Amino acid sequence: MGTRKRGSIVTDDGVDIHYVEAGDGEVIVLLPGFSQSAAEFGKQLDGLSDSYRVLAVDHRGHGESGKPAYGYRISRLAADLRGFLLALDIRDATLLGHSLGCAVIWSYWDLYGSDRIKRLILVDQGPVAVEELVPGERPEQLGAIFTMEKALGVAAGLRGSQALETSRAVVGMLHTPELSDEDAEWLLQQNLLLPRECAATLHLDYCGNDWRDVLPRITVPTLVVGGAVSVISPDVAKGVAERIPGSVVRVFSAAERGSHLMFWENSELFNSVVSGFMEAGMVQ
Repeated sequence: MGTRKRGSIVTDDGVDIHYVEAGDGEVIVLLPGFSQSAAEFGKQLDGLSDSYRVLAVDHRGHGESGKPAYGYRISRLAADLRGFLLALDIRDATLLGHSLGCAVIWSYWDLYGSDRIKRLILVDQGPVAVEELVPGERPEQLGAIFTMEKALGVAAGLRGSQALETSRAVVGMLHTPELSDEDAEWLLQQNLLLPRECAATLHLDYCGNDWRDVLPRITVPTLVVGGAVSVISPDVAKGVAERIPGSVVRVFSAAERGSHLMFWENSELFNSVVSGFMEAGMVQ
């Protein structure tokens, strides 16, 4: 377990982006999901830093990063990631994105291609979030877990007097019932570090995107991870892998605590899967 260090970079529009770093060697950059924090990757910082240089990033507004009143769009988060890689002169990164973090990666690829990227690890995210964007298709196979009405309702809830209750409900969708109340409350408090108005804006932008055209253009080795009991259907991971040439897929079973937060609920196995892919391009 490497000693943790904290740092920050300043984006081209003046926002402090906080990160936590541990270990040496090949670089893995961890990108959290919607309203999640770098701190939620603590078990990866501990478990992977014996072999790799691991950096967990707080998106703008999230965790310990600056909280401006602007820039809560996937494309802006991708530009922040670009600034982060340039500022630290990281040239061959393995990007590991969880949930919305995958959308940030896809936006980065759309804008900057493979520059500074060696591998991708995409954890439990589909290319579409809203059913109405994929008429005539099975939305659950693309990760479309919202109707437009539900997506708008979540945003309204985050902006209104029920913001805490809405946030608690969102976090409750992410984990298995076996997660301790203490852990669930800690995860909620991490989510609340993103101001709720900003969370609503980002949620709406996230829901409006369709990344299907990006996936076939990915040209680096890619691992796609899903969970059998996740809010995202396990078919989504398989579908994403089918669209990315040469990628491999690993779905965590129910017995393996394959929730949306499998990296938290079964960190030892998750870290082992990541290490296997890093070393041999294979999964166990």
